[in-house]
Amino acid sequence: MKLQFEPIHPTADSSFTLLHYTEVQSAGLLWHYHPEYELVYIPQGSGRRHIGQHISRFEEGELVLIGPDLPHLTFSYGLPAGTPFEEIVVQLRSDFLGPEFWQHPEMAEIRQLLARSHEGLSFGGRTRVAVGELLRQLLVAPPFTRLLLLLQVLQRLAQATTDDYTPLHAGAGSQSLSGKEQQRLSRVYQFVEQHYFRSSLSVQQVAEVAHLSVPAFCRYFKKMTRLTLTEFLQEYRVGQACRRLLDDDLSVTEVCYASGFNNLSHFNKTFRRYTGYSPTEYRRQRAAA
Repeated sequence: MKLQFEPIHPTADSSFTLLHYTEVQSAGLLWHYHPEYELVYIPQGSGRRHIGQHISRFEEGELVLIGPDLPHLTFSYGLPAGTPFEEIVVQLRSDFLGPEFWQHPEMAEIRQLLARSHEGLSFGGRTRVAVGELLRQLLVAPPFTRLLLLLQVLQRLAQATTDDYTPLHAGAGSQSLSGKEQQRLSRVYQFVEQHYFRSSLSVQQVAEVAHLSVPAFCRYFKKMTRLTLTEFLQEYRVGQACRRLLDDDLSVTEVCYASGFNNLSHFNKTFRRYTGYSPTEYRRQRAAA
């Protein structure tokens, strides 16, 4: 996997792109960028969020606006096929309504919003509720109404108060990650995705994929992700275990080893630390939901 350019084409009968996924996308781009603004709403699902140099977890209801050419990871990264997941995506070029459209005085607040989006913006609960409902309407609206709704979405985002959004990539533009760094991190992501289930996976092996010595890799990975490789692997493996626990045909012990843990006691302790539940409790909670 390498940093990839994503070519984006507007939806039929539209000047922008509207996508609706109701399941995990098992193929396609992972670590990528494009010149379009991108608004992502995730009504169902949770996972890893990586935008520019920011990396964290996102939960159900995530709403984020990503500026042009800001590298980001596909939001369903690492989720097995069949995991409950829904994502609504809007992608638009800065000139999708003409090069001078945003310069009109009525567009002042949206113009400021688009400028801030280069940092990657995650919105809070009040904005999520309002915008989420508008995005639902966007999915079924006819073309003209769809355009009006999009402008309403952007205006609602622009009016979010400072305590209801968070810059994710604050103080850094998309160029802060060099091409070499981006390609290296992409190789690491792909290697983890392909080999996380191997309990013998070592820092040395991942460092070799990154073409770095172990000490240099540890410094690099901590800088890029704010996690040690061990922490990243544990979080990734717990995420995989959460999905496998939805399968009643697998025992907790089978889930433990299939997810890359080699010790049931360590698995139970680590799972509780990340989720607040034991694996058995988590399975019961999801079955009752």
